[in-house]
Amino acid sequence: MDSLNKGGLAVVIGSTGGIGAAVVEALGQSGAFAGVVGLSRTSEPAIELLDEPSIVRAADTIRARQMDLRLVFDATGFLHGSSFTPEKSLSALTPEHMAHAFAVNAMGPALLMKHFLPLLPKQGKSVFATLSAKVGSIGDNRLGGWYSYRASKAALNQLVHTAAIELARRKPDAVCVALHPGTVDTGLSSDFAKTGLNVRRPAEAAALLIGALDRLTPAETGGFFDYDGASLPW
Repeated sequence: MDSLNKGGLAVVIGSTGGIGAAVVEALGQSGAFAGVVGLSRTSEPAIELLDEPSIVRAADTIRARQMDLRLVFDATGFLHGSSFTPEKSLSALTPEHMAHAFAVNAMGPALLMKHFLPLLPKQGKSVFATLSAKVGSIGDNRLGGWYSYRASKAALNQLVHTAAIELARRKPDAVCVALHPGTVDTGLSSDFAKTGLNVRRPAEAAALLIGALDRLTPAETGGFFDYDGASLPW
């Protein structure tokens, strides 16, 4: 990432997932950072989105390294599992499914911003990016369905936009954005990748996402972008 000062630290949250692991590898090979830290449920310290004390401990560990934190990449997310599948109609909606989707896709990333945005340096470009989804766009919604996932990602987009406004007051060189990675060959999307979709390997998706972040400027903070860096409708 040529747009960032060299020698800083990169943190990838959700580093054991398909996209997260690929981002860790790509950042490590880039030579742009003095260190790349992967955080997950199995890392040391472990981080769990639904447990704020674990996020605090992880942030404290990063702070203790006393290095400029130039990039935080949140690769977490929930689409299906734990007996939940995307709803095709309102009749399938349950409070349990909605609560879990909002907890992982919106509240968890919000807590990451709460504790990691303050660690970004005051000067020089830095980036916080979280994985959203195009189906979270209200303006682009033509098919309906997937209520909990769509709504939780729309909520995430609002949280990112709001946090970016506050962040810009203190750290005007910082970039805080939501990213749509496209359809990637991971466990999250494998059951729902329709024939004809351009399904990317995690390594390819990681390279595209990192490239998009490299091109974004502080003037675009608070935005919602796809893997090519194109702006998406809210």
